[in-house]
Amino acid sequence: MRDFNQADKNKKQKRIQIPENPGNLSPEMLTRLEATVKASLQNGYLPCAAAFKIAKNLNVPKIAVGDMTDTLGVRVSNCQTGCFKVDKAVHDNLDGKQTDEKIVAALESLREKDELTCDNVFALARQTKTTPMSVADVANIRGWKIHHCQLGCF
Repeated sequence: MRDFNQADKNKKQKRIQIPENPGNLSPEMLTRLEATVKASLQNGYLPCAAAFKIAKNLNVPKIAVGDMTDTLGVRVSNCQTGCFKVDKAVHDNLDGKQTDEKIVAALESLREKDELTCDNVFALARQTKTTPMSVADVANIRGWKIHHCQLGCF
């Protein structure tokens, strides 16, 4: 397991600006969020899907959950769009994978508008009744990078 240390925090702060206490959570809610994140760790990591579930269950912004992981020095794992995993092996076996042309067109439109974001990948997955990973795979096959993680990881 690799902790999210101060060097990692400094590197991330140069790329991504997250305000202190995103969501303006009360001290009580921050304490509850911290306890929930700690209770949800798996092998010292917080899976992306668990972070989304925490945000929903506590009715807090996803970015607040991601910020709490940074505060606790915990890494988010197993990105639902496949952008990272604990072992850093992503998007395995995509050679020859068939792609839905509607998804390709929608992703290309998002990319052209610089809106190929994590949130938009999830929205497209809901719209096309598929998984975020399947949509992200289409982008990855074409070398299109997803940005603006809903948890603030990238």
